[in-house]
Amino acid sequence: MEAEQSSISVDANSTSEYLDAEGDPEANDSETHFYQEADHDEEAELQNHSIISELRDGLGADQSTALSPEPGQTKATSVESLALSTSTSAKTEDSNSGQEEEHDYQHDSVWRGQKKHIFILSEAGKPIFSLHGNEDKLATLFGVIQALVSFVQLGQDAITSIHAAGMKFAFMQRSSLILVAATRSNMSVQQLHLQLGDVYNQILSILTYSHMTKIFEKRKNFDLRRLLSGSERLFYNLLANDSSSAKVSNNIFTFLTNSIRVFPLTTTIRSQITSTIQSNCSKIKNLVFAVLIANNKLIALVRMKKYSIHPADLRLIFNLVECSESFKSSENWSPICLPKFDMNGYLHAHVSYLADDCQACLLLLSVDRDAFFTLAEAKAKITEKLRRTHCLEAINEELKQPFNAKLYQQVVGIPELRHFLYKPKSTAQLLCPMLRHPYKSLEELACLEAIYCDLLHRIHNCARPLKLIYEVKEREVVLAWATGTYELYAVFEPVVDKATVIKYVDKLIKWIEKEYDVYFIRNHATF
Repeated sequence: MEAEQSSISVDANSTSEYLDAEGDPEANDSETHFYQEADHDEEAELQNHSIISELRDGLGADQSTALSPEPGQTKATSVESLALSTSTSAKTEDSNSGQEEEHDYQHDSVWRGQKKHIFILSEAGKPIFSLHGNEDKLATLFGVIQALVSFVQLGQDAITSIHAAGMKFAFMQRSSLILVAATRSNMSVQQLHLQLGDVYNQILSILTYSHMTKIFEKRKNFDLRRLLSGSERLFYNLLANDSSSAKVSNNIFTFLTNSIRVFPLTTTIRSQITSTIQSNCSKIKNLVFAVLIANNKLIALVRMKKYSIHPADLRLIFNLVECSESFKSSENWSPICLPKFDMNGYLHAHVSYLADDCQACLLLLSVDRDAFFTLAEAKAKITEKLRRTHCLEAINEELKQPFNAKLYQQVVGIPELRHFLYKPKSTAQLLCPMLRHPYKSLEELACLEAIYCDLLHRIHNCARPLKLIYEVKEREVVLAWATGTYELYAVFEPVVDKATVIKYVDKLIKWIEKEYDVYFIRNHATF
């Protein structure tokens, strides 16, 4: 094994120290996969294999005559009904005033001054989505994007990014779609590709890859907005998780680290919840996943043997639940495609909150389109048992707190520690504390986001991944540390010295190891 190289980089306002991980082939492999996940998607798209079709083939003929939900509980069986049932459109043609129709966004200083833009169009140049402004009024811009992509393709190449006038433009081409992100933020091109990947997965979750491909094979200039109408809110919410929106949230860090967060519960309570789901669902044929979530965090996941759920798919589920207020008032039956599990088919999801007095949402996902009443009965039994065992009470106690008490006490116990991210390499789960001073404002959150974007890019750089970064800046001291078992990113007050940082990091790691099962799920149970 090669000796680790060390060097020091100095600029006017900071000093940096880092260890190079090039000599560690295992590290290289893992970091390459982190940022090149989209390439794996491209290979998967070429396959016609469908897991859901295989599972559905096992359904008995007798289930074809199973009862369907009553009129008040109608299943959403088409692409259009799924889009309309999951959200209320944030912008419709009827809402556009005459003034907006004549508006020239490209000469609007407010529109041009937005920190981030996302554009989606078909390969034929047909507008599909714009994060800001009406895409119909941006037809000229979409035409330029399509021309750029086509021109580069003529040279048997693909455009990935453009850097100009302090902005980055990241391009992604997927199955007849062109997705573009333009930003002035510190996000790297690879990080922008991760976000575009989430947006693309959101489209597939509504339409499926096979359906969308068939549409464009028949009509290259098809207006995909006809099928996505009503689901715009899903895209806005998915893209509102960073400082470019008016929302101060920790959610930005889950997509940057390609992970999810876990709802903190004691080992006893989480085990009781998991075993309750197992015992009431184990005999239900063709139930693939049972997912219990609250506050954009995973409480429990039980899965069919041999199958697992990707964090990118879980983020889509979180986004769907967060955007759908209707789930709180009734039981719902909706088809949903989980692209990482199977991009060519729908799972049918029974979605409902456990109880009026417990805002935890349970999703039971099956390949059986006629399993609504079976799953509704299972959900009722699960809720009843969780109430008897005081699990609902434990969930509510945690939900009532603005932040987790144990985690807050630990952070307060290290007064010089402003914020941190901790991600075990064995799971795609993330631990980060609540945002507190000085990161309570959008402006300061943008600074924190920029710090983490820079650290993550350097640690996961495909050409030269690093293992350790220690940097003294004008306003903070930052640390990034990638070991064989975890990644830690931390921001400290500017007054601390290296010895103090090492002491605090050691203290934090020991505490996380002690409380690991409260904040992480080691293994997901099976039916």
